[in-house]
Amino acid sequence: MDAANITLQDLSVIISIIDVCSERGAFKGNELMVVGQLREKLSAFVKANQKPEDTPTEVAVEGTTEEGAE
Repeated sequence: MDAANITLQDLSVIISIIDVCSERGAFKGNELMVVGQLREKLSAFVKANQKPEDTPTEVAVEGTTEEGAE
């Protein structure tokens, strides 16, 4: 694995991790705005850099369920 290479899939995984952590209450109230802004930046970057034929993939994070997911 090339440590210097970050893919759109890696960024999608980071977005999923942020979502799971948020759902589990891992962030303090005063951290939520910064975390949310970073999540939105990552999400916009992934969407802007996907090829038109690419379809967004849902990344399952261990210990989560699909229920209640957006």
